[in-house]
Formats: sequence, structure tokens, C-alpha cells
Amino acid sequence: MCLAVYLATAERGHLKTVRCVAGTPLKGWPRLPRIEIDNGDGAGSRADNTGMRSVRRSDFDVTNTVQVSSPDAVLAAIKTLFQPTWPAFSFKPLEDAFAHFERLFAGEVPGYMGVDTVYHDRQHTLDITLALARLLVGYERQHDEASRLGSDRALLGLLTGLFHDVGYLRRLDDREINNGAEFTRTHVSRGARFLEEYLPVIGLAHAVPFTTQIIHFTGYEVPFAQIKVTDPRDIKVGHLLGTADMIAQMADRCYLEKCRDRLYAEFVLGGVALPIAANGGRQVKYASGLDLLRQTPEFVAEVRAKRLDGEFHSAYRNLEVLYNGRNPYMEAIDRNVDYLRQILRSENWRLLRRNPPIFAASADPMSTMRGLMLGYIKRVWASKHDIQ
Repeated sequence: MCLAVYLATAERGHLKTVRCVAGTPLKGWPRLPRIEIDNGDGAGSRADNTGMRSVRRSDFDVTNTVQVSSPDAVLAAIKTLFQPTWPAFSFKPLEDAFAHFERLFAGEVPGYMGVDTVYHDRQHTLDITLALARLLVGYERQHDEASRLGSDRALLGLLTGLFHDVGYLRRLDDREINNGAEFTRTHVSRGARFLEEYLPVIGLAHAVPFTTQIIHFTGYEVPFAQIKVTDPRDIKVGHLLGTADMIAQMADRCYLEKCRDRLYAEFVLGGVALPIAANGGRQVKYASGLDLLRQTPEFVAEVRAKRLDGEFHSAYRNLEVLYNGRNPYMEAIDRNVDYLRQILRSENWRLLRRNPPIFAASADPMSTMRGLMLGYIKRVWASKHDIQ
């Protein structure tokens, strides 16, 4: 997940005017069902064109149609997308990977502990995987045969997305590590190591050089210029992967609460909130979850300018062909930022009242995380390092 490492380095109003998509779908591709229109009230209330209202559920995607805490629901949605796009697509490797993902995050795979990070939980990964599937299909439906990605490349990209944050999971030999958040700065390379071991098991050994490179489009451990892929289509898959990683989490209905309560805790354990300075002293980069939120509007603007519109060449626009010119992810991000700006002006933090479930391997991962975070902070303040 690139958001965490990037943060370490780095009015409320009407609906935005819909922009026309850069391309048009080739004949024969079905469109996705019409999505509802969010009224921007920050509380998840939605209204369609008939005035009927529904509520976007906390563990559902931006269209409020797919339960992104459920591997089965996300896999079914992907099949609905992929089948008409690649009629000969074999879903067996994807089905096997989803089954392995579910067991892996539940702590049922030998050699691994289950997911214990509270921001990077199972829902986070599945939400991003669904967004990536939509981006892949949107891209494919706008290009001719010579420029298309093809089903094999799409499968490998999707598998990389499904396991892009597996580096947060502790292995049994990680005895000195108390929580997966401690791998914040190295989790992408750890994810690449997992793919190198896992893909040959499901008969995809040939894909290791590709997947272990494009996974770095979700992180900051390897500069993009040093990612070893040269085919323009491979690079495009990397851009789509990196885009999905950014937009799905920022479009989450509970993104603001999750940043304040969960991402900040991971930042503390990962050495991001209180990093060690060059002189050996401790810096205070994020003093609290609220402090992190105060810096979030600037972060989102910078991500859009430098990553989404810059390095990834506005790859998010590939979604618009699926939604009649609209982009539900970018609209949701705008609503989240507008609502946060409203809160920042009023300092009424009670407006952030959601407490969505955490989809981790243990029953109460937040209590464990808080205890570890407080212990870490106490050790920092009790140390001899100067706080800067």
C-alpha cells in the first residue's frame, strides 16, 4: 500500500461537472448498471434520480453494490466484468488465489500469522482488487486489438493486486515483530518475496519476473524508473495497479475515521509518525490521528497531481467508460476531502462518528493495536533521544 509510505515522505459543495471520457467503448461491450448519486452530506446518504434514498454500507464499494469485505462477493463481481471482456478467460487460477488469500489473511496457512493490521485489513485489499479489475476492463474496452492488455496480463495484474499488501503479514519466524504495521516501510518488497514463492505453486512461475516488479508501483521502495518492465502494456498494468491502490482507499466511505483511528496507529508502530532524524533524535511528523487528518487535504491534492495525473497518466479515467462518463471513485474522494475541510473549519471532530468493523484474524485487533501504540509512544518519550 503506497499511501502509508508516501505520507511518510511527503466546501462542501455541489456535485462536480461530469467530464467526458477520453475514449469510447468498442461496440458490443455491456455497460455496468447505473450508480446512485451521492448528495455529499458526508453521512453516506445517497439519492438516485427518482429521489429514492439508500445508505452506502461501510463495507461496500463506491457503487454500494459489492460487499468488499467478502472474497466471494468480490470474486463474483470480477467474473461479471471479465467474462464478457475475455470470453475464454480461465477463472481457475483466480479462484485458487482468492481461496488462498482468504486462508492466508485468516492465519490458516502454515508459516504465516493472520492479518493483524487494522487499516490494511482484508476489506482494504479486496476493495483495491475490485477497483483494479474495473480499471483493467475499462482500459481493455477502449482499445483495439494491438493495444489491449490481454487476459493473461490482466490475470497477473489482478493477482498482484490481490497480494500487494501481503507483506504486512507476519511470518512465524518474525519473532521480534509484534504487529505487521512494523513492516510499513518494507512491506512491498516482502510482498514481492511472497509472489516469488507462491506463483510457482499455482503453475505461474513464468510470471514471477513480471509480478515482482509491477508490485512496486504500489510503493516507494523502488523508484519507478528502476522498475524492470519495458513493454508499454506491462507498464500500463503497473499504472492501473498503482491507481487502484490509491483511489479505492481514499474513496472508502470511512476513510477519514480509518486514517484517524487506524492508519495513525500503524504509522506509530511503523516508525512513520515519530521517525528517527538524521542526527539520531526523534521527529514528530504526526502528533496524533487528528494531526494526520489536518495534513490529509494537502496529501490528497499532491497524490492526484504527482501520482494519479502525473506518473500514472490519469489512468483512473479508464473507469468512466463503465459508468456513462462518471467516475464514482474520484467523486467519492472529492466528497471525503470536502467533508474533511468542513470539519477542519469548524473543528467539530464529532462529525467523524463512524466505527466500521475491522476484518482481521483476531477478535479485537484494535485493542491490541492501541496497547502496542501506547507502549511505543511511552518508550519514545522515555528515551534519551531529543524530540524535534
